[in-house]
Amino acid sequence: MTADWQRTAFETRAIHAGQEPDPTTGAITTPIYQTSTFVQKGVDELGTYEYGRTHNPTRTALQDVVASLEGAAWGLAYASGLAGTQNISYLLAPGDHIVLTDDAYGGTHRFVAKVISRYGIDYSLVDMSDLEQIRAAIRPETRLVWAETPTNPYLKIVDIRGVADLLQNHPALLVVDNTFASPFLQNPLALGADLVLHSSTKYLGGHADVVGGVVVGNDPEIYETLKFHQNAGGAVPGPFDCWLVLRGIKTLPVRMERHSRNALAVAEFLQGHPAVRHVFYPGLPGHPGHDVAARQMRDFSGMVSFTVRGDFQTAAEVARSTRVFQLAVSLGGVESLIEHPGQMTHASVAGTEAEVEDTLLRLSVGIENEADLIGDLAQALEVLVPATAIR
Repeated sequence: MTADWQRTAFETRAIHAGQEPDPTTGAITTPIYQTSTFVQKGVDELGTYEYGRTHNPTRTALQDVVASLEGAAWGLAYASGLAGTQNISYLLAPGDHIVLTDDAYGGTHRFVAKVISRYGIDYSLVDMSDLEQIRAAIRPETRLVWAETPTNPYLKIVDIRGVADLLQNHPALLVVDNTFASPFLQNPLALGADLVLHSSTKYLGGHADVVGGVVVGNDPEIYETLKFHQNAGGAVPGPFDCWLVLRGIKTLPVRMERHSRNALAVAEFLQGHPAVRHVFYPGLPGHPGHDVAARQMRDFSGMVSFTVRGDFQTAAEVARSTRVFQLAVSLGGVESLIEHPGQMTHASVAGTEAEVEDTLLRLSVGIENEADLIGDLAQALEVLVPATAIR
Protein backbone atom coordinates (compact mmCIF):
# COMPACT_ATOMS: atom_id res chain seq x y z
CA MET A 1 0.00 0.00 0.00
CA THR A 2 1.18 3.57 -0.54
CA ALA A 3 1.74 6.07 2.22
CA ASP A 4 -0.38 8.64 0.36
CA TRP A 5 -3.54 6.53 0.73
CA GLN A 6 -2.84 6.03 4.42
CA ARG A 7 -3.37 9.73 4.95
CA THR A 8 -6.81 9.67 3.35
CA ALA A 9 -10.22 8.89 4.86
CA PHE A 10 -11.65 5.40 5.24
CA GLU A 11 -14.04 5.75 2.30
CA THR A 12 -11.18 6.76 0.00
CA ARG A 13 -8.89 3.97 1.18
CA ALA A 14 -11.65 1.37 0.67
CA ILE A 15 -11.57 2.22 -3.04
CA HIS A 16 -7.87 2.95 -3.60
CA ALA A 17 -5.53 1.47 -0.96
CA GLY A 18 -3.53 -1.41 -2.41
CA GLN A 19 -5.39 -1.00 -5.70
CA GLU A 20 -3.25 1.15 -7.96
CA PRO A 21 -4.16 1.09 -11.69
CA ASP A 22 -2.60 -1.87 -13.47
CA PRO A 23 0.90 -0.73 -14.56
CA THR A 24 0.73 -2.62 -17.87
CA THR A 25 -2.71 -1.71 -19.16
CA GLY A 26 -3.87 1.13 -16.91
CA ALA A 27 -6.94 -0.88 -15.85
CA ILE A 28 -8.52 0.96 -12.89
CA THR A 29 -9.95 -2.24 -11.44
CA THR A 30 -7.45 -4.71 -10.00
CA PRO A 31 -7.13 -7.59 -12.48
CA ILE A 32 -7.94 -11.19 -11.59
CA TYR A 33 -4.55 -12.82 -11.92
CA GLN A 34 -5.95 -16.27 -12.69
CA THR A 35 -2.67 -18.13 -12.82
CA SER A 36 -1.02 -20.85 -10.78
CA THR A 37 2.57 -19.97 -11.61
CA PHE A 38 4.71 -17.00 -12.66
CA VAL A 39 7.59 -16.98 -15.15
CA GLN A 40 10.94 -16.04 -13.64
CA LYS A 41 13.79 -14.13 -15.27
CA GLY A 42 16.38 -16.61 -14.00
CA VAL A 43 17.10 -19.06 -11.24
CA ASP A 44 19.19 -16.42 -9.55
CA GLU A 45 16.66 -13.62 -10.18
CA LEU A 46 13.36 -14.76 -8.75
CA GLY A 47 10.51 -12.27 -8.77
CA THR A 48 8.01 -11.26 -6.09
CA TYR A 49 5.54 -13.85 -7.37
CA GLU A 50 6.50 -17.45 -7.99
CA TYR A 51 3.61 -19.81 -7.19
CA GLY A 52 -0.08 -19.17 -6.56
CA ARG A 53 -0.26 -20.87 -3.16
CA THR A 54 2.41 -18.52 -1.84
CA HIS A 55 1.48 -15.20 -3.46
CA ASN A 56 -0.90 -13.72 -6.00
CA PRO A 57 -1.22 -10.03 -6.99
CA THR A 58 -5.01 -9.98 -6.58
CA ARG A 59 -4.61 -11.47 -3.12
CA THR A 60 -1.93 -8.92 -2.28
CA ALA A 61 -4.33 -6.09 -3.16
CA LEU A 62 -7.00 -7.53 -0.87
CA GLN A 63 -4.56 -8.02 2.00
CA ASP A 64 -3.25 -4.47 1.64
CA VAL A 65 -6.63 -2.76 1.58
CA VAL A 66 -7.96 -4.66 4.64
CA ALA A 67 -4.73 -3.92 6.51
CA SER A 68 -5.14 -0.26 5.61
CA LEU A 69 -8.76 -0.15 6.77
CA GLU A 70 -7.87 -1.81 10.08
CA GLY A 71 -4.78 0.32 10.67
CA ALA A 72 -2.56 -2.76 10.46
CA ALA A 73 0.98 -3.29 9.18
CA TRP A 74 0.04 -6.47 7.32
CA GLY A 75 -2.82 -8.72 6.29
CA LEU A 76 -3.25 -12.32 5.21
CA ALA A 77 -6.22 -13.56 3.19
CA TYR A 78 -7.61 -17.08 3.57
CA ALA A 79 -10.01 -19.48 1.91
CA SER A 80 -12.52 -18.91 4.75
CA GLY A 81 -12.82 -17.25 8.13
CA LEU A 82 -12.28 -20.62 9.79
CA ALA A 83 -9.12 -21.13 7.74
CA GLY A 84 -7.86 -17.92 9.34
CA THR A 85 -8.91 -19.24 12.75
CA GLN A 86 -7.03 -22.46 12.10
CA ASN A 87 -3.94 -20.55 11.02
CA ILE A 88 -3.96 -18.52 14.25
CA SER A 89 -4.20 -21.76 16.24
CA TYR A 90 -0.79 -22.74 14.84
CA LEU A 91 0.66 -20.15 17.21
CA LEU A 92 -0.24 -22.54 20.06
CA ALA A 93 1.53 -25.59 21.49
CA PRO A 94 0.32 -28.50 23.61
CA GLY A 95 -0.34 -27.33 27.16
CA ASP A 96 -1.45 -23.86 26.09
CA HIS A 97 -4.80 -22.41 27.11
CA ILE A 98 -7.40 -20.26 25.34
CA VAL A 99 -9.95 -17.97 26.95
CA LEU A 100 -12.89 -18.02 24.53
CA THR A 101 -16.06 -15.97 24.61
CA ASP A 102 -18.99 -18.12 25.71
CA ASP A 103 -21.11 -16.60 22.94
CA ALA A 104 -18.97 -17.34 19.91
CA TYR A 105 -19.76 -18.33 16.36
CA GLY A 106 -20.65 -22.02 16.42
CA GLY A 107 -17.85 -22.89 13.99
CA THR A 108 -15.26 -21.25 16.22
CA HIS A 109 -16.51 -23.07 19.31
CA ARG A 110 -16.57 -26.37 17.38
CA PHE A 111 -13.00 -25.86 16.15
CA VAL A 112 -11.69 -25.13 19.64
CA ALA A 113 -13.74 -27.73 21.52
CA LYS A 114 -13.64 -30.61 19.03
CA VAL A 115 -10.49 -30.12 16.97
CA ILE A 116 -7.55 -28.40 18.65
CA SER A 117 -8.54 -29.62 22.12
CA ARG A 118 -7.52 -33.08 20.86
CA TYR A 119 -3.95 -31.82 20.60
CA GLY A 120 -3.46 -30.74 24.19
CA ILE A 121 -4.96 -27.23 23.92
CA ASP A 122 -7.23 -26.39 26.85
CA TYR A 123 -9.90 -23.69 26.83
CA SER A 124 -12.31 -21.85 29.10
CA LEU A 125 -15.62 -20.29 28.08
CA VAL A 126 -16.19 -16.88 29.61
CA ASP A 127 -18.83 -14.17 29.43
CA MET A 128 -16.48 -11.55 28.03
CA SER A 129 -18.87 -8.70 28.64
CA ASP A 130 -17.61 -9.03 32.24
CA LEU A 131 -13.94 -8.08 32.60
CA GLU A 132 -13.70 -9.72 36.02
CA GLN A 133 -14.68 -13.08 34.55
CA ILE A 134 -11.92 -12.70 31.98
CA ARG A 135 -9.41 -11.78 34.68
CA ALA A 136 -10.37 -14.86 36.69
CA ALA A 137 -10.07 -17.16 33.67
CA ILE A 138 -6.57 -16.09 32.61
CA ARG A 139 -3.89 -18.62 33.60
CA PRO A 140 -0.10 -18.53 33.35
CA GLU A 141 -0.41 -20.88 30.36
CA THR A 142 -3.05 -18.77 28.58
CA ARG A 143 -1.77 -17.83 25.13
CA LEU A 144 -4.90 -16.57 23.36
CA VAL A 145 -7.83 -14.51 24.58
CA TRP A 146 -10.38 -14.86 21.79
CA ALA A 147 -13.14 -12.26 21.69
CA GLU A 148 -16.03 -11.44 19.40
CA THR A 149 -17.70 -8.07 19.69
CA PRO A 150 -20.55 -7.89 19.00
CA THR A 151 -20.85 -11.59 19.76
CA ASN A 152 -22.72 -14.19 17.78
CA PRO A 153 -25.66 -14.63 18.31
CA TYR A 154 -26.48 -12.65 21.48
CA LEU A 155 -24.78 -9.40 20.44
CA LYS A 156 -22.85 -9.00 23.69
CA ILE A 157 -20.22 -6.25 23.73
CA VAL A 158 -16.64 -6.81 24.85
CA ASP A 159 -14.59 -3.86 26.12
CA ILE A 160 -11.57 -4.35 23.85
CA ARG A 161 -9.38 -1.79 25.57
CA GLY A 162 -10.34 -3.20 28.95
CA VAL A 163 -9.27 -6.70 27.92
CA ALA A 164 -6.04 -5.39 26.40
CA ASP A 165 -5.26 -3.66 29.70
CA LEU A 166 -5.75 -6.97 31.55
CA LEU A 167 -3.12 -8.56 29.30
CA GLN A 168 -0.48 -5.82 29.51
CA ASN A 169 1.88 -7.96 31.60
CA HIS A 170 0.82 -11.33 30.22
CA PRO A 171 2.13 -13.16 27.10
CA ALA A 172 -1.36 -13.99 25.83
CA LEU A 173 -2.44 -12.44 22.54
CA LEU A 174 -5.80 -10.72 22.23
CA VAL A 175 -7.61 -11.87 19.09
CA VAL A 176 -10.79 -10.03 18.10
CA ASP A 177 -13.22 -11.44 15.57
CA ASN A 178 -14.43 -8.20 14.00
CA THR A 179 -16.81 -9.79 11.49
CA PHE A 180 -20.05 -8.38 12.94
CA ALA A 181 -18.71 -4.82 13.09
CA SER A 182 -16.48 -4.60 9.99
CA PRO A 183 -13.48 -2.26 9.83
CA PHE A 184 -15.77 0.67 9.07
CA LEU A 185 -17.46 0.48 12.46
CA GLN A 186 -14.66 -0.79 14.71
CA ASN A 187 -10.85 -1.04 14.69
CA PRO A 188 -9.69 -3.40 17.46
CA LEU A 189 -5.95 -2.91 16.86
CA ALA A 190 -6.32 0.75 17.82
CA LEU A 191 -7.88 -0.41 21.09
CA GLY A 192 -5.04 -2.78 21.98
CA ALA A 193 -5.85 -6.05 20.17
CA ASP A 194 -2.97 -8.06 18.71
CA LEU A 195 -4.80 -9.77 15.86
CA VAL A 196 -8.08 -9.09 14.07
CA LEU A 197 -10.02 -11.73 12.19
CA HIS A 198 -12.74 -11.27 9.57
CA SER A 199 -14.91 -13.73 7.77
CA SER A 200 -14.76 -11.77 4.53
CA THR A 201 -17.72 -13.86 3.40
CA LYS A 202 -19.83 -11.42 5.41
CA TYR A 203 -19.75 -7.60 5.37
CA LEU A 204 -16.44 -7.25 3.53
CA GLY A 205 -17.72 -9.21 0.53
CA GLY A 206 -21.23 -8.00 1.15
CA HIS A 207 -23.05 -9.77 -1.69
CA ALA A 208 -23.39 -13.43 -0.57
CA ASP A 209 -21.25 -14.61 -3.49
CA VAL A 210 -17.88 -15.50 -1.95
CA VAL A 211 -16.34 -17.35 1.00
CA GLY A 212 -13.14 -16.00 2.53
CA GLY A 213 -11.27 -14.78 5.57
CA VAL A 214 -8.66 -12.17 6.52
CA VAL A 215 -6.32 -11.82 9.50
CA VAL A 216 -4.47 -8.55 10.17
CA GLY A 217 -1.95 -7.41 12.74
CA ASN A 218 1.18 -5.37 13.41
CA ASP A 219 3.77 -7.79 14.83
CA PRO A 220 6.23 -8.81 12.05
CA GLU A 221 7.22 -12.05 13.81
CA ILE A 222 3.60 -13.18 14.05
CA TYR A 223 3.19 -12.35 10.37
CA GLU A 224 6.16 -14.51 9.39
CA THR A 225 4.86 -17.41 11.48
CA LEU A 226 1.35 -17.19 10.12
CA LYS A 227 2.57 -16.75 6.55
CA PHE A 228 4.87 -19.76 6.83
CA HIS A 229 2.10 -21.98 8.18
CA GLN A 230 -0.38 -20.72 5.59
CA ASN A 231 1.99 -21.52 2.76
CA ALA A 232 2.85 -24.88 4.30
CA GLY A 233 -0.79 -25.79 4.86
CA GLY A 234 -2.30 -24.21 1.76
CA ALA A 235 -5.34 -22.41 3.25
CA VAL A 236 -5.37 -19.76 0.52
CA PRO A 237 -8.19 -18.09 -1.43
CA GLY A 238 -8.36 -18.10 -5.21
CA PRO A 239 -7.76 -14.85 -7.12
CA PHE A 240 -11.40 -14.57 -8.25
CA ASP A 241 -12.58 -14.87 -4.65
CA CYS A 242 -10.13 -12.12 -3.67
CA TRP A 243 -11.42 -9.95 -6.50
CA LEU A 244 -15.03 -10.39 -5.33
CA VAL A 245 -14.10 -9.24 -1.81
CA LEU A 246 -12.15 -6.29 -3.24
CA ARG A 247 -15.24 -5.28 -5.19
CA GLY A 248 -17.41 -5.54 -2.09
CA ILE A 249 -15.06 -3.45 0.05
CA LYS A 250 -15.43 -0.47 -2.28
CA THR A 251 -19.03 0.00 -1.08
CA LEU A 252 -18.49 -1.12 2.53
CA PRO A 253 -18.95 2.35 4.12
CA VAL A 254 -22.27 3.13 2.45
CA ARG A 255 -23.57 -0.38 3.04
CA MET A 256 -22.67 -0.37 6.74
CA GLU A 257 -24.42 2.95 7.24
CA ARG A 258 -27.61 1.53 5.70
CA HIS A 259 -27.31 -1.80 7.51
CA SER A 260 -26.99 0.04 10.82
CA ARG A 261 -29.88 2.41 10.15
CA ASN A 262 -32.21 -0.40 9.13
CA ALA A 263 -31.17 -2.61 12.04
CA LEU A 264 -31.92 0.08 14.61
CA ALA A 265 -35.38 0.60 13.10
CA VAL A 266 -36.03 -3.16 13.15
CA ALA A 267 -34.77 -3.49 16.75
CA GLU A 268 -36.99 -0.64 17.92
CA PHE A 269 -40.00 -2.23 16.20
CA LEU A 270 -39.30 -5.64 17.75
CA GLN A 271 -38.75 -4.11 21.19
CA GLY A 272 -42.30 -2.81 21.19
CA HIS A 273 -43.95 -5.96 19.82
CA PRO A 274 -46.04 -8.07 22.25
CA ALA A 275 -44.92 -11.34 20.60
CA VAL A 276 -41.25 -10.60 21.32
CA ARG A 277 -39.76 -11.47 24.68
CA HIS A 278 -36.32 -9.87 24.35
CA VAL A 279 -34.32 -7.97 21.72
CA PHE A 280 -30.53 -8.11 21.51
CA TYR A 281 -29.09 -5.08 19.72
CA PRO A 282 -26.29 -2.87 21.10
CA GLY A 283 -27.80 0.22 19.48
CA LEU A 284 -30.71 0.13 21.92
CA PRO A 285 -30.02 2.32 24.98
CA GLY A 286 -31.22 -0.50 27.28
CA HIS A 287 -28.63 -2.96 25.98
CA PRO A 288 -26.13 -3.68 28.79
CA GLY A 289 -23.19 -3.06 26.45
CA HIS A 290 -24.60 0.04 24.80
CA ASP A 291 -22.21 2.52 26.41
CA VAL A 292 -19.11 0.46 25.60
CA ALA A 293 -20.31 -0.10 22.04
CA ALA A 294 -20.97 3.62 21.59
CA ARG A 295 -17.42 4.31 22.77
CA GLN A 296 -15.57 1.79 20.58
CA MET A 297 -17.85 1.57 17.51
CA ARG A 298 -18.91 4.20 14.97
CA ASP A 299 -22.37 2.64 14.69
CA PHE A 300 -24.02 -0.59 15.80
CA SER A 301 -24.04 -2.74 12.62
CA GLY A 302 -26.80 -4.77 11.03
CA MET A 303 -27.21 -7.82 13.28
CA VAL A 304 -30.27 -8.17 15.52
CA SER A 305 -31.33 -11.20 17.58
CA PHE A 306 -34.58 -11.68 19.46
CA THR A 307 -36.53 -14.31 21.36
CA VAL A 308 -40.21 -14.90 20.78
CA ARG A 309 -42.88 -15.80 23.29
CA GLY A 310 -43.66 -19.46 22.95
CA ASP A 311 -41.49 -22.47 22.14
CA PHE A 312 -39.28 -23.83 19.38
CA GLN A 313 -42.22 -24.50 17.08
CA THR A 314 -43.44 -20.91 17.28
CA ALA A 315 -39.95 -19.57 16.60
CA ALA A 316 -39.62 -21.93 13.63
CA GLU A 317 -42.99 -20.79 12.29
CA VAL A 318 -41.95 -17.13 12.47
CA ALA A 319 -38.74 -17.95 10.59
CA ARG A 320 -40.76 -19.77 7.90
CA SER A 321 -43.27 -16.95 7.57
CA THR A 322 -41.05 -14.08 6.51
CA ARG A 323 -40.97 -13.06 2.84
CA VAL A 324 -38.36 -10.32 2.52
CA PHE A 325 -36.14 -11.90 5.19
CA GLN A 326 -34.91 -15.12 3.59
CA LEU A 327 -34.37 -18.21 5.76
CA ALA A 328 -30.65 -18.90 5.43
CA VAL A 329 -27.39 -19.06 7.36
CA SER A 330 -24.60 -16.49 7.02
CA LEU A 331 -24.92 -12.72 7.23
CA GLY A 332 -23.61 -9.39 6.03
CA GLY A 333 -25.02 -9.37 2.52
CA VAL A 334 -27.22 -6.72 0.98
CA GLU A 335 -30.21 -9.03 1.37
CA SER A 336 -31.93 -9.59 4.73
CA LEU A 337 -31.72 -13.05 6.29
CA ILE A 338 -33.41 -14.78 9.21
CA GLU A 339 -32.19 -17.94 10.89
CA HIS A 340 -32.69 -20.12 13.96
CA PRO A 341 -29.21 -20.35 15.56
CA GLY A 342 -30.04 -23.43 17.63
CA GLN A 343 -30.86 -25.45 14.51
CA MET A 344 -28.59 -23.72 12.02
CA THR A 345 -25.40 -21.69 12.70
CA HIS A 346 -25.02 -22.95 16.28
CA ALA A 347 -26.30 -26.50 15.93
CA SER A 348 -22.79 -27.77 16.72
CA VAL A 349 -23.00 -26.37 20.29
CA ALA A 350 -26.29 -28.09 21.11
CA GLY A 351 -26.04 -29.91 24.43
CA THR A 352 -22.93 -27.96 25.50
CA GLU A 353 -22.48 -25.07 27.88
CA ALA A 354 -22.65 -22.74 24.85
CA GLU A 355 -26.11 -23.93 23.76
CA VAL A 356 -28.49 -21.16 22.67
CA GLU A 357 -32.18 -20.73 23.46
CA ASP A 358 -34.60 -22.53 21.17
CA THR A 359 -36.80 -19.43 20.87
CA LEU A 360 -33.92 -17.29 19.59
CA LEU A 361 -33.97 -15.94 16.03
CA ARG A 362 -31.13 -14.00 14.42
CA LEU A 363 -31.54 -11.37 11.74
CA SER A 364 -28.98 -10.09 9.29
CA VAL A 365 -30.68 -6.84 8.36
CA GLY A 366 -29.96 -5.93 4.76
CA ILE A 367 -30.22 -2.67 2.85
CA GLU A 368 -33.78 -3.05 1.55
CA ASN A 369 -36.46 -0.46 2.30
CA GLU A 370 -36.92 -0.04 6.04
CA ALA A 371 -40.73 -0.11 5.90
CA ASP A 372 -40.70 -3.32 3.87
CA LEU A 373 -38.47 -5.01 6.45
CA ILE A 374 -40.65 -3.98 9.37
CA GLY A 375 -43.82 -4.90 7.51
CA ASP A 376 -42.41 -8.34 6.75
CA LEU A 377 -41.60 -9.01 10.40
CA ALA A 378 -45.00 -7.68 11.46
CA GLN A 379 -46.87 -10.13 9.25
CA ALA A 380 -44.62 -13.02 10.33
CA LEU A 381 -45.20 -12.27 14.01
CA GLU A 382 -48.95 -12.49 13.48
CA VAL A 383 -48.35 -16.22 13.95
CA LEU A 384 -48.03 -15.41 17.65
CA VAL A 385 -50.11 -12.25 18.06
CA PRO A 386 -52.73 -11.52 15.40
CA ALA A 387 -52.83 -7.98 14.09
CA THR A 388 -56.30 -7.51 15.61
CA ALA A 389 -54.90 -8.29 19.06
CA ILE A 390 -52.06 -5.81 18.60
CA ARG A 391 -54.48 -3.04 17.72
